[in-house]
Order: sequence, then C-alpha cells, then structure tokens
Amino acid sequence: MFNKILIANRGEIAVRVIRACREMGIGTVAVYSEVDRAALHVRLADEAYLIGPAPSPQSYLRIDRIIETAKLAGARAIHPGYGFLSENAEFAMRCEEEGLVFIGPSSHAIRAVGGKTAGRSLASAAGVPVVPGTTRDLTDQEVVQAVREIGLPVVIKASAGGGGKGMRIVSTEAMLPGAIRATRSEASAAFGNPAIYVERYLGAARHIEIQVMADTRGNVVYLGERECSLQRRHQKVIEESPSDFVDLELRCRMGEAAVRLAKAVGYTNAGTMEFLVDPSRNFYFLEMNTRLQVEHPITEMVTGLDLVKEQIRVAAGEALSVRQDEIQLRGHAIECRIYAEDPFNNFMPSPGRIRALRTPGGPGLRIESAIYEGCEVPIHYDPLISKLVAWGRDREEAMERIRRALSEYVVLGVTTNIPFHRQVLNLPQFVAGEINTETLESWLAKGLTSDNGAFADIALIAGALYLHTRKRATTSPMGQGGQGDSAWKLAGRQDGLRRR
Repeated sequence: MFNKILIANRGEIAVRVIRACREMGIGTVAVYSEVDRAALHVRLADEAYLIGPAPSPQSYLRIDRIIETAKLAGARAIHPGYGFLSENAEFAMRCEEEGLVFIGPSSHAIRAVGGKTAGRSLASAAGVPVVPGTTRDLTDQEVVQAVREIGLPVVIKASAGGGGKGMRIVSTEAMLPGAIRATRSEASAAFGNPAIYVERYLGAARHIEIQVMADTRGNVVYLGERECSLQRRHQKVIEESPSDFVDLELRCRMGEAAVRLAKAVGYTNAGTMEFLVDPSRNFYFLEMNTRLQVEHPITEMVTGLDLVKEQIRVAAGEALSVRQDEIQLRGHAIECRIYAEDPFNNFMPSPGRIRALRTPGGPGLRIESAIYEGCEVPIHYDPLISKLVAWGRDREEAMERIRRALSEYVVLGVTTNIPFHRQVLNLPQFVAGEINTETLESWLAKGLTSDNGAFADIALIAGALYLHTRKRATTSPMGQGGQGDSAWKLAGRQDGLRRR
C-alpha cells in the first residue's frame, strides 16, 4: 500500500480523497494555486505545495509541476480526482514514465476509450449499441457532409469533451457554421483540443450511466446505474441511484455491456459508461468517462462501497473487494449539485466570501463540500461548492429527506442555486419519475417562478440569527453553556498542528 498520495485537484473532490486516505492511514499531499492558499483541501492535507497562479493552465493543468511536486514530497501515487488532468492520457503516461502510480486507468486505456470517437469504435466492435454518428474526428467540410448523411437534428461534440462542455445541438443546416466554430472554440479552451465529431440527436431519451470497477487481475464488476437525465446545457443537475425507469432486466443488459467494453480494452480502476435510453428501453452507448464521477456518492450510498478506497486498493495491485454476485442495491439516493451561481440571473457564477454557513443534518444525509465560513469562492474555477446527498429506504423517503435538507441549508455571502433545487424537486415530472434529457430545459424555458423570494428572506433571517448566535458564543466564558465557538476553533487549530 502507498505511504503517501498526491491529490492533483482542488475543491470538494480533493477533500473527499484526503479523507479516504486518512482513514486508510495514507499520508496526503495537496497542491494549490495562489488563490487557493486558504482552501479546505490545503488545510486538511498533511503537506501542501504551491504550484502556480490562479489560471488552471498555469497551476492545476501543469503536468511538469505536479510530477515534480510528487517527487519532492515523496509521494508514490497521484490521484487526479475528476476534471483537470483526470482523463489526460499524457499525464497518465508521464506518471508511468516517472515511476509514479496514476490512480486510474492506464494511459493506453484512456487513449482507447477516453477519446469519444475511439470509444464509439471500440463499443461497436464489442457489440455494444452506439448512437448513430461518426467514429473519427472531422474537418469542417466533413461535418457538413456527415450531417447530411445522418440527418437532422444532430449534436456536434468535442472529441476530448466532458462535463457537458463542447456540445451544440443543430436542428437546421444554417446553424452548422456557427455551431462548428463555437464547439471548436470551447473545446480548445476547455480541453486544449479542437477536434469534433457528429452524433444524431436523440430527444426525449434518458441519460443513464453504469459505474464499473476493474482490478489488475481481470476482475470487472458493474455497480448499478445512475439516473442523470435532469440536465441544464448538457450538464447534470440532480442524479439518482437507482433509476426509477430501469428494471432488473435492463440493468443487467446495460451492466453486462459495460463490463464487456471494459474488458475489451483491458480497463482498470473506476470508470463510467454513459448511455442514452429511449422510451422502449433500447440503450445506446454515448461515451466512457475514465475517472471517478462527480456523482459517485449516490452509488456509494446504495452499494455500501467506498469507491475512492477501492480505487486506491486497485492501484496498489489488490483485487476488488467484491464479486458481482455480492453487489446489492439498497434503498435510494439523490444528489443535488450546489453551485455558487444565480439561477435568477441566467445561472451566472457568484464568487465571493462565505459569510455564514449552516449545513443540514439528520439521518441519511451526506454533504461533500470544501467551503467553510470565511473562505473565498474564486471566479477562476467551476462554481460547484458542495454536493448534497440524501439516502432513503425508497425514492419517496430520499426525496423527503433532500427537500428537508435543502430547507435547512443556508449559505450567505454568495448566491447559490439552492432555491432552484427546491423547485426542481417539486416538479410533477420529477416526482412521478417521468423525466428525460429535455425535461429541465423545457421547464426553464417557461422561467423560474418567483416563490423563492420568501425562502430567500427566511435564509437571510436564519443567517443573521446564526451570526448573532456565533458572536455570543465566542464572547461567552469558557465552561458556561459549553466551551464556546472560540474553544472549538482553538481545538481545531491544535489538532491541525499535531497532524503536521
């Protein structure tokens, strides 16, 4: 097992990996940009190293600096989290060349299925149904020709894309020139690769993904599915596991197809196969994400597995801890992605300082977060500040718990999309489980309702009361009514000093 792991990421995923490592008795190394000096992942790690200015290309995307830091710190392995370099084959290869373990698939596997067109070709060869479209990168003229052959509507996609970026739906041929330019531009900026391809657009379909885990000994399992159909601008907003639409027969067919594709490429570690499923339960392979997913906590909640620990054990050469026949889905889990953004102002990012924070609690709740009172939410990165997860014995209980949790969640200093989630969770289509990839966009086109004003007022009042209570607690004598918040802070600082 590794004695020390460097986490090549930031935010809540870096905190998530650090916590898993600490439970396993593994030392942790954080890297950070200049604006992240006081970030929670920096505070929690055993060691932390500055790697550059705020812009990602000068810090979190600098392969040379990350590898140099790992060697300097004596880390034997690097966990990439998700985003940034997590699906970068060059980064994985450099780790291999430098004698470092990349906690993820091999560089060969990333190249084979991480590229969207290559993944589609492999899936087709493995007998996995794919969405009709091209299987190689195209020139602008080839895009036009492909669209005429496939038929409208289509989606123009970045070959190196992910996270809903680098995608344009085209419903008329007149839209093509602008869509091609926009997709290439976004792909270059986000992934450093302007390559694009074309797929037929399947409207009113469900976006279902299958989590797979594979070790270096040839064992591959699938861990159920995640319902990811509620999307805005092709980015997931709320995820569930299991899907209310998927029955046992479909789950087995999709899971077996995902395992077949993983074995075909010699895949190891965590990965996710994304599918579109039509109303008749026909499924089509979209792409494979060769990394841990943002929404992995809901799979953990219903399977009881710790996917990060599983990743680390597999990377260290150990066998998977479970067989396929041992995996059972228990209950239901829902995840809301909490962003620092204003849903009533076209979801514009809302950077700033967290002035007050009250997180929900109670049975069945889990919060993955990297924020704390007084921390800064920078403008330079994705505005995801936390993930709120609720588990219940069934879907109804999970929905009740996450609604209650959202009513307790207060973040002051930045605007968040918490009111937006409250509305989405009460949509009749969501409550009935009758959703697809167009549900949220269709609803948003009608405009958000204004009933969130009352909730905003309640949040402000609650925040003001919370700040007032904290102020009184910090001035109260030690030993009267508890040790007070100042004592709690002091204990936290002392604990941090001992760890370091």
